[in-house]
Amino acid sequence: EPAFDAEHPLAAEITGRVDLNGTGSSAETWHVELRTEAAGFAYAPGDAIGVLPENDPALAAELLATVGLGGDATLAASLAARFDITTLTRPVAAGYAKLTGRSDVARLASPEAFPAYAADRQLIDLFAGHRETLSAEQLTDLLRPLPARLYSVASSLKAHPGETHLLVGAVRWRSHGRDRGGVASTWLADRRKAGDELRLYVKPNRHFRLPADPTRPIVMIGAGTGIAPFRAFVEERAETGAKGPSWLFFGARNFSNDFLYQLEWQDHLKSGALGRLDVAFSRDQPEKIYVQDRLRQRGVELAGWIEDGAHIYVCGDEKGMARDVETALLAILAKGDAAAGRARLEELRRAGRYSRDVY
Repeated sequence: EPAFDAEHPLAAEITGRVDLNGTGSSAETWHVELRTEAAGFAYAPGDAIGVLPENDPALAAELLATVGLGGDATLAASLAARFDITTLTRPVAAGYAKLTGRSDVARLASPEAFPAYAADRQLIDLFAGHRETLSAEQLTDLLRPLPARLYSVASSLKAHPGETHLLVGAVRWRSHGRDRGGVASTWLADRRKAGDELRLYVKPNRHFRLPADPTRPIVMIGAGTGIAPFRAFVEERAETGAKGPSWLFFGARNFSNDFLYQLEWQDHLKSGALGRLDVAFSRDQPEKIYVQDRLRQRGVELAGWIEDGAHIYVCGDEKGMARDVETALLAILAKGDAAAGRARLEELRRAGRYSRDVY
């Protein structure tokens, strides 16, 4: 049994944090270093780290004011630390309708109407648009506990004993007239600093591991923060002296502002810990280029690596990048026969040679 879990997390000190993007970038990606030299806290490259975040206190205060509970500092602190005050779900909407007797909210909560209403809205939109006064107990009974957020570990324990590194993209957007922010990502970006603590635990991911045979080739495909586990993979192989060939495909928007860990990759190329690096910076030329385009361009060579026993790893956005990468891999494996390509990719998946860590 793990020494730490979501119910019993480790309080880890932040020892460093830096925004890896250049000043002209449209992204904001934080490298966070944590002191985790506690007995029983261990992870392997490919594992995830569960972080127990806190809500924006300004949002908690606004939510309380909206339901007539403004000024209750104790309740505000509880909402910030313990409850999910952002996610708008149909059960919450239905519960609010039943509690308040509002037929208009009941209509919004119907299976037919709710998806359109909830699109890019949060809990505050429901309460602010359909104001009612609630008691503290009524409010908290509507809410679910604040869930942990999982991040692929971005370090090798062999390379950084007693440390855990995370790569966190700050999520910010505007919708329905409101500025929004990812709960954990903006908490880490805006309200945490060196010397503060994070509560965290290890979530093992045994389906996203380096090959047991260190001579096996590996192909790593990631975009943006999807590069995090591959930093851990390459560090691990460098520390263990693994001789297997390695090939990294990385995608981002701009070379000058978004090449995450650029100097480290150059060092690994010089040392031989990383054998090949192909990059795709989508906005550096008139025609957008993505990692799946680089895969197609290197299709013959990549097929050769797969025939030589390579393990393929993909990390990134499931509906966008990971889906497009799979389409490219299917085309490379098909060799003109789509059914054969699908069968070959499924064969690799069953053999543990095609692994995805997607979100």
